Amino acid sequence: MAASSTSEDWRALNRANWEERTALHLGPSGYDVSSHLAGRGRLDGIVEAEIGDVAGLSILHLQCHIGDDSVALAQRGAARVLGVDFSPAAVQGARDLAARCRLSNTRFVLSDVLDTPGAIPEEAGAFDLVFTSWGTIGWLPDVDRWAGAIAFALRPGGRLYFADIHPLCLVFDDSGARRAEGFPGWLVPYLGREPVRYEDAIDYADPARPLTNSATVVFLHPLADILGALRRAGLRLDWLHEHARLPWAPFAGLVRGPDGLFTWPDQPWLPLGLSLAAVKA
Repeated sequence: MAASSTSEDWRALNRANWEERTALHLGPSGYDVSSHLAGRGRLDGIVEAEIGDVAGLSILHLQCHIGDDSVALAQRGAARVLGVDFSPAAVQGARDLAARCRLSNTRFVLSDVLDTPGAIPEEAGAFDLVFTSWGTIGWLPDVDRWAGAIAFALRPGGRLYFADIHPLCLVFDDSGARRAEGFPGWLVPYLGREPVRYEDAIDYADPARPLTNSATVVFLHPLADILGALRRAGLRLDWLHEHARLPWAPFAGLVRGPDGLFTWPDQPWLPLGLSLAAVKA
């Protein structure tokens, strides 16, 4: 993977990349939705342990991709689930999955996450829970607008559940200047706050089929920026956890544990995952 600073049209590059990825994720070597079709879709071990009881809740799932987690939440008894994603192919795939699972309380809206309030103006303050997980915030240039969309959707006392790759991980990459055999090296500065253009033709779900739209733009948001944006939007941090595990392997040297998550082979050298809950005042 190569990276460089960029001022390109980040949205167009990222949408083209995710449109192509979606076709792979819906294909035979893509996401395994057999548990969803059986009536109770799997969530990863971190989310499963932290999300709590969602029965009866109204849930907004931001950056829902093909809707597998949206469906899994609905199958855990949520009163309704609304998924939002900027990829037409992903939204259609999510609608198809919900239909195959015979869910009538789950729907999906096409929108950039930053434009959510304009896409669903009638839903202001309508949700008990905003859910967003794994590979989301790094695609967005503006964490204040992101936090504002969350605050728009939540009722007073409603909460956010957020899980993603730890921003510290984005400093490093296998193509960076290595410091020790088998470990990633420096790639971008943690406090640089500059968009970074990546070239990576490998899809995490189907690495055997290289991507044509291999260019993406990623934004590294330091932890203080994420927490500050949520606070400015009127959300209070309930808890924050750091994890030495992730549902995918951002570095080649990681190994898959018995829980299906990827971790360091020997010691927890750096946090890989981050999760938090925040409550709207």
